[in-house]
Amino acid sequence: MQTDLLEQNYYPLKFKFRISTLHNDFTATDSIGNTRAYVKQKLFKFKEHVKVFTDDTQTDLKYEIKANKWLDFNSSYSFTDTQGNNIGRVVRKGWRSIWKASYLIYDENDQQDLIIQEKNAWVKVGDSLLSEIPLVGLFSGYFLNPTYTLTRPDGTLVCTFKKDASFLGRNFTLHQDANFEKGEEERILLGMMMMVLLERRRG
Repeated sequence: MQTDLLEQNYYPLKFKFRISTLHNDFTATDSIGNTRAYVKQKLFKFKEHVKVFTDDTQTDLKYEIKANKWLDFNSSYSFTDTQGNNIGRVVRKGWRSIWKASYLIYDENDQQDLIIQEKNAWVKVGDSLLSEIPLVGLFSGYFLNPTYTLTRPDGTLVCTFKKDASFLGRNFTLHQDANFEKGEEERILLGMMMMVLLERRRG
């Protein structure tokens, strides 16, 4: 199976955030180092709006992710292509995600088909607390790194997403654990892109 973002056999996929721009942005590269997507989110927006380009030249827009309301714990983030076609959406599970990140991904027919869960909430708590300590916080990304699982409702593990040991928590890796079903990969990638933007902002 192939999508506009990448081919299945190029996993694991690396997300690397930039630290020198006024945007919340990162580049997604495949296992052989090719750029597969550049994801850009403008800061200081009341309503989340993320653009996904083929690379950092930003000449070829492939997808957009938009919140259904102003900043809110229960926001839903819709995926559309350049023709405005609905691809699906990801929903943050409200107050539950304050303690332990939990998201649901829905398909283009608004049927839930994937679940994102943080494995160990204490890792995120420790990371958040240490990040507030001068100097120490700069290096917390080297030893406190959350892991997220992405499963189907029947419990099948499809992907694992991990924060890598890195300065200022810049690097993340998406591993494939099962073959993708029709349309699943595209929704997974867009859902994980939105999730990592939200979770990285939490700490």
